[in-house]
Amino acid sequence: MKILLVEDEQKIADFICEGLRAKGFTMTHCHNGHQGYDVAKAQTFDVIILDIMLPGRDGLSILQSLRQQGNSTPIIL
Repeated sequence: MKILLVEDEQKIADFICEGLRAKGFTMTHCHNGHQGYDVAKAQTFDVIILDIMLPGRDGLSILQSLRQQGNSTPIIL
């Protein structure tokens, strides 16, 4: 399973990525909203874990834009 994590807090991101990789998931991590949105548009993921409060672009606006474009990937906020 391929997962995109959009999280600006490095310690939290490291913890989540390490745990999910240990369970066999493939992780992609983005540090800000602009990068996360661009990666979510350009690649296919099984699930997106999306922080709401991000630098550059907030998680709710990313969710709204992805849904408007027809992206139905499950998203955990």
